Amino acid sequence: MLGLLAIVMASCTTMDMQDAPPAVLELSKLPSADYSSYLNRPPLLPDYTRVVLDNGAVLLLLEKPEVPLVGFEVVIRGGSTADPVGKAGTAYLLADLLSKGAGNFDAAQFAAVVEGLGGDISAGAGQESLQARGSFLSRDAATGVSLLADLLVRPKLDEDELIKLRDRTVQFIKAAKEGSPNQLLSTYAKAFVYGDHPYAHASFGSEQTLAQIGIDDVRDYYAEQVGADRMIISVTGDFDTDQMISLLRDAFGNWRPAAASLPQYESAESGPGGRVLLIDKPDATQTYFWLGNIGVSKYFPQRAGLALANAKFGGSFGSMLNTALRVESGLTYGAGSSVSQPRMAGTVSISSFTRTETTVAAIDLALETLASLHSDGIDADGLASIKAYLLGQFPLAFETAPQLARQMAQLEFYGLETDYINAYGKKLVQTDLPQIAEVIDTVFPQPDEMVLVMIGNAAAIRSDIKKYGSVTEKKITDPTFN
Repeated sequence: MLGLLAIVMASCTTMDMQDAPPAVLELSKLPSADYSSYLNRPPLLPDYTRVVLDNGAVLLLLEKPEVPLVGFEVVIRGGSTADPVGKAGTAYLLADLLSKGAGNFDAAQFAAVVEGLGGDISAGAGQESLQARGSFLSRDAATGVSLLADLLVRPKLDEDELIKLRDRTVQFIKAAKEGSPNQLLSTYAKAFVYGDHPYAHASFGSEQTLAQIGIDDVRDYYAEQVGADRMIISVTGDFDTDQMISLLRDAFGNWRPAAASLPQYESAESGPGGRVLLIDKPDATQTYFWLGNIGVSKYFPQRAGLALANAKFGGSFGSMLNTALRVESGLTYGAGSSVSQPRMAGTVSISSFTRTETTVAAIDLALETLASLHSDGIDADGLASIKAYLLGQFPLAFETAPQLARQMAQLEFYGLETDYINAYGKKLVQTDLPQIAEVIDTVFPQPDEMVLVMIGNAAAIRSDIKKYGSVTEKKITDPTFN
């Protein structure tokens, strides 16, 4: 089980994840980069083999024999956007249920077999896909493929296990509302800004929708939305390519296609600013706030410029937001910005928290800092340090077999070429200040275009926040996020 809180807090760089505050890193202390060394590096992602089986399953294979390990990454198109109406969380529960009994094993037996091999297998669901991943010693690769096929092709989908998972997920949500409401802030925000769009629904569902999901719903989703024609399997590590293709063909070559079509929907449009959602938590001593709107998709062409702009604005300890709200004013322990880029338009946002009595001061300062981003942009020294950081960090995502498998699967899922990865360093180096300014103007909303979502003590802040726009209120105890 990947877990609710892991899904909520996962980085937006992954395929179907929720927004989360960026890592805290101090770029100003990084040395200047010798850009020539980055430009002369070999490709981070070497050429690999792509095979399409007769049933539509896509196999991606890359031999990496340095370590006796084989990593698998499986992506099945669909995810929570294919959940039945009023039953958000169906795909999430299905994904968790896959390993709770599969093939000839019940839940405990399946876990014991995987553990006995020194391997791992996990599954989860996000906004646009179901994912399964695992790794095994190369000597156990054939057994690993068999277990993966059990999980995907022959899950038991046991009702008793579903009830346990459903109840546990509801308890996770309630616990987050009570003790860690910041973990649900972006969930409320997405529901508010996306409205009726499929991206509005939390992949893990809500207390209300989870209560409506029974075993028949999960089994129907599996039959209709999971199948070979939706599947990408990426494999990297110590193996022979021809032998691995044979193993995968035997394991998945006869698997049926999904019975239904993928849901079709248009990209969401940015809505008007001047809207406020206040989630009342009467015992709160802090206010958690999110400022944002609809942004851009995975296919935004100025990827490098956007990464650089966001790192300077809110993606580092020395960023504009953290400097203003934490270092200089002491209004918070952390403030950041996030850019989510799924297949359709994602969100651009600011998030932070502050004491109840300094709520307005912190929000005002965040908006002032956004205004400064638009008016002043980024200077040459700031751009150089951000480039050094991103150029140094990016290769770290390509070091292990499971990491490479994940990157290959993402490229296939999004329909991107390998240059999306291999040319990224060059694009970072070549991005200049005018290009950054263009990205800021295109992607980042103006202060008056921001939507405000807050979790806090409504009685203490209700009258003060009316200046930000029309206020909609809901209670944190309400069983829905919308």
